[in-house]
Amino acid sequence: MQKLVLLLLSFNLLQACQPKPEEVVELTQEPLYAASLTRNADGVLLSMATSGLVYWDITSQSPKYQWRHGDDSSNIIATSVSANSQFAVSLSRDSVALWSIADGQSRGWWSLPASGQSVAVADNGALLVGLTDGSVLSLAANQDKLIKYLGHTEKVNSVAISANGSLALSGGNDDMVHLWNPSSGQPEQSWQLNSRVVKVALSDDGLLAFASDSTNDARIWDAVDGELKSKLNIKVRQKTFSDARFVKANRALLTGTPAREVILWRTDSGKKLGNWQVAVTKKGQINSAVVYSVAIKGINQVVSVSSNGLLEAWDMTSTTR
Repeated sequence: MQKLVLLLLSFNLLQACQPKPEEVVELTQEPLYAASLTRNADGVLLSMATSGLVYWDITSQSPKYQWRHGDDSSNIIATSVSANSQFAVSLSRDSVALWSIADGQSRGWWSLPASGQSVAVADNGALLVGLTDGSVLSLAANQDKLIKYLGHTEKVNSVAISANGSLALSGGNDDMVHLWNPSSGQPEQSWQLNSRVVKVALSDDGLLAFASDSTNDARIWDAVDGELKSKLNIKVRQKTFSDARFVKANRALLTGTPAREVILWRTDSGKKLGNWQVAVTKKGQINSAVVYSVAIKGINQVVSVSSNGLLEAWDMTSTTR
């Protein structure tokens, strides 16, 4: 009985230390399959069970576009938004679609030669699609040229592209991370992690590269010379990431996890600067939430969108103690 009281007391103290968000917006009550915030957190692309693909204007807190991806828009597994907030992309297992955020028009639709797994889009609308057969497609709506990168030997779990479309980053089940030229397929750098690569990210300027595996190995490299810049200071045996974004002029990395966490790290040292937890809603038997997308709004506001259907925002100066 005494142990139970102590456990409950510890839990209550932990809950009391969690900073409360400054803003909470319910984006949907439907199951949410994927979401991508714009760089400045003024918009978000949502993939929902019934409504399908919706671009939500966060400033007006209302849906702006509803797009139809093929015959069934409820089967979108991944989304991405360009750094300049001009393009959005949606990925299903068998196709990828490109959309203009400026006018809501379709800019292209492509059938895939293998099952789609991950997607990224540059400021000029250039696309990367990671496939389960170990290849990565590099394509653009205004060009007939298609590059198929074959550097991986197993499923490609995550892809990223620099804002200007000149660099591509990919990570797969072969434990490998490859930095390459999406216009030629020419490799630039390669790194190996301890287990299958779950998430990769490139800074908008293409100067920094991030990758994390399925255990607790998460690293940041200088993308120019390939040298290791830092390893995230992870003190648990296993921590995976569902999103990652370089912020604060590359001085920090903002990440989301499948376990409700939003974490800010220093890029030069890998030291944790702050962390926050997204809410758990009362939808069915769900007692956790996957953080789908993270961003910085303004100077000091951390924003997340999670599988709970909520957009949450915290003051960066408030953090878990």
